[in-house]
Parts: sequence; structure tokens; C-alpha cells
Amino acid sequence: MTRVAGVGGVFIRAKDQASLQEWYRKHLGIDSGQWGTSFQWDTPEDCAEPGSTAWNIFKAESTYFPTSQSVMINYRVHDLHALVAALRAEGCNVDEKVEDTDFGKFGWVTDPEGNRIELWEPNKRK
Repeated sequence: MTRVAGVGGVFIRAKDQASLQEWYRKHLGIDSGQWGTSFQWDTPEDCAEPGSTAWNIFKAESTYFPTSQSVMINYRVHDLHALVAALRAEGCNVDEKVEDTDFGKFGWVTDPEGNRIELWEPNKRK
């Protein structure tokens, strides 16, 4: 019996729900209403790997994301450099570094409530 088949949702607690919903809509294109939103996806043909959602537990002292934050969300994106440039132009708190790894390109932005968000552009198929 398969007990867990994947990640079914991501939930964020907010001090100001309406303001945070608007930030995610404006800057990341996530338009959520009373019941949130749902992402439907298949593996894009140009990605190197089949579609997947990463899930991992980090040690409490890990510095990969702020120790004050118990969860970090990773969003798949189509063009990391273009999105990072747009977020900077919009005045968002964007990390200076972009990493190009064997898994793809990674960048980070922090939302107005201090949540660090990872942005990931998977490598293209060769």
C-alpha cells in the first residue's frame, strides 16, 4: 500500500492574509481566492527530468533557509533570470545570487512577511 503519493498542498500562515495574497498574485502570478488555488502540471517537454516535487527534512541548524522559518517553498519557473529581473524591478527583496547547478538554476525572493521562497528553473533536455 502506498501511504503518500505526493505533496497535495502548501499552506502559509499570514499576519495580513489579504496583503500577502495580493503580493503573491502581483509578483509570482499566484491568484488565490477563499480556497486558495490549485496547480495542474505535467512535465514540460523541454525539462531534463520527469515532473516531480522535492520533499526533504533539513537539520534545525541548516542555513539553507532562515532558522526562524520552519518551511520553505520551492516554485518551478520557466525563465529564472527574467523572473528575478522582474521581481527586482518591482522592488521585491531578491537574493543577489543565482545558482546554476546540475539540477537547474535556483534563485530566492523573500515575501513581505519574511518567508524565503526558492525559485527553480529545471535544466532543459539535451
